[in-house]
Order: sequence, then structure tokens, then C-alpha cells
Amino acid sequence: MRGAHSLPRTRRLAAALLATGLALTGVGLTACSTTAGHTAASPSAQRAEIDSAADAALQRLYENAPDARQLVRDAKGVLIFPTVVRAGFVVGGEYGRGVLRVGNQPAGYYRTAAGSLGLQAGAQSSATILLFMTDESLAKFRSSNGWTAGADATVAVAHVGANGNIDTQTAQQSVIGFVLNNAGLMAGVSLEGSRVTRITDL
Repeated sequence: MRGAHSLPRTRRLAAALLATGLALTGVGLTACSTTAGHTAASPSAQRAEIDSAADAALQRLYENAPDARQLVRDAKGVLIFPTVVRAGFVVGGEYGRGVLRVGNQPAGYYRTAAGSLGLQAGAQSSATILLFMTDESLAKFRSSNGWTAGADATVAVAHVGANGNIDTQTAQQSVIGFVLNNAGLMAGVSLEGSRVTRITDL
């Protein structure tokens, strides 16, 4: 009898944990999209906010990896997400908004989102920067209705040595990614599965 009662109780507990994870993820993503005044600010104010944060993210990148400055100059397009928030418990998700720059000028504003399932708790924030090093990789990104890292293009997350130099193998890839948190460049991360879509109302 004890086994018969424990199975439904286990299922109820699992369902409760899943529901809690979905709720917390929703709260995290909602907070991410509202704390900066995204819904209240005018489109021009939102663009200015993203542009300013993107400048700060690039400066942090250069401080952590001086070699990245030349890569950014050589890139055909630079996609900068200054703040990508990852939040969740059991079920996680991430969300961020950013700008694509071509010729050092804004060429569109984008959002990134992804979901994951696993043991995780709390919220983490990081900046993600993607460099499109070839005309072909940039054109494919800009022509897509929704671009997913790993599916539409392989993203080589840059490996940076202790001296701040980027390894030459990374520098030769068509799409290069950098991820930074408060401590600096993150190593051993993957951007696979991150989906990027254009924001049409900015």
C-alpha cells in the first residue's frame, strides 16, 4: 500500500517543481523585459539605451581581450547583446536585446531567447557578442526570419589565453562569439540553441 501511495505523490511533486520552474522563469524574463523601461520608453529611447549599453559591452570586451578590437574592425557585422539574463529553476530560459552594427552603424535591433532543462537556480546576467567575419555569414543572418546558433551557423566561442590573446584557430572562423560576465570572459560556454529574431517595432 505504501508503494501505491508514494507513486502519485512523487508525480505530484515533480509536477509542482516543473510548474514552479516555469513560473520563476516567466518572472525572470518578465523582469528582464521591464526593469529597463522597455515597455514605457519610446522606441528612440529604447534604441539609445541599447546602443549605449552595447558601447559599454564592447569596451569590456577590449579590456579583457585586446585582440578582439582588431577582430571587431575586420568583422562584416557585429551583433551585441549587452545583457542576456538567464533565469530559472529546473526549467530555465534566457532573454536579451541587442543591436547589429554594420560599418559601425546600427543596422537593426534584435532579441535573443533560448530555453533549457536541467538543474539550475537563480539568475545570471552576461553580455554576448557575435562577429560575422564573412559577407556570406552576415547575409545569411540578415536574410533569415529567425537565426539559431548551431543550426543556421556554427558559432566559435573565442578561446582567450591568460595573456588576453585570442587563439588563431578561433580568429579564422566565419562567426565568432564572446560571452562576458562580471568576472570577465567566460570559458567553456556554448551558444548553441540561442535563437535570434529581429525586433520590428524599434
